[in-house]
Amino acid sequence: MSDNSNHNSPYSSEPYTFPAWATMIMRMSAPIALMGAVGAIAIVWYFFSPKFTDVGYQPSQPVPYSHKLHAGELGIDCRYCHIGVEETAHAQVPPTQVCMNCHTHIKGASYDEELGVNPKLAPVMASWENDLPVAWKRVHKIPDYAFFDHSRHVNKGVGCVSCHGRVDQMEVVFQDQPLNMAWCLECHRMPEEHLRPLDKITAMDYEGGDGFDPVAFKESHNIKPPQDCSGCHR
Repeated sequence: MSDNSNHNSPYSSEPYTFPAWATMIMRMSAPIALMGAVGAIAIVWYFFSPKFTDVGYQPSQPVPYSHKLHAGELGIDCRYCHIGVEETAHAQVPPTQVCMNCHTHIKGASYDEELGVNPKLAPVMASWENDLPVAWKRVHKIPDYAFFDHSRHVNKGVGCVSCHGRVDQMEVVFQDQPLNMAWCLECHRMPEEHLRPLDKITAMDYEGGDGFDPVAFKESHNIKPPQDCSGCHR
């Protein structure tokens, strides 16, 4: 009598064995999932961080003002335009009056022989004549919940270039540093890496080498930047 049992029947008593490729996929699934999770975290950590989203921010301004010309070639000190940076928490955006202090006397830069008013300066001249401020667009901004005092940093030997970069080489100013909490804490932990003589605060090309000892300066000026939350969040 022949054996009529069907080995392919779902009711077969013999164990079912997965093919080799299926077993391999099951073994590799956990490492692949882990690598995918790590990769996703890395992508979010970088592409959503201020280093990627904020550094390089360069809005189009209503006036094609060149810091490279004014701060670089002409050597105008930062404090001439950004009034009060040594006394107040905020660096003021220069009013039109500051621009006109020079441009009422520098006719060659203010007027064009054929067009009259230099087109580049037209918004400033209109602001002056109409007594309305120029609508400058802010470039550097920290969150409202964080406290920052320009005067405290400037008077303790932190140069403009540490936060704003080589503005004297920028045709149009852009954000040079992330200005986030990790970046601030990095400086607060090792402030001596950013200190300079007080008379070199606005010197964009200062690189030391003049006998200045930042560690000794830090101790003599009692520089102890806070690293706790209340230092910046008040």
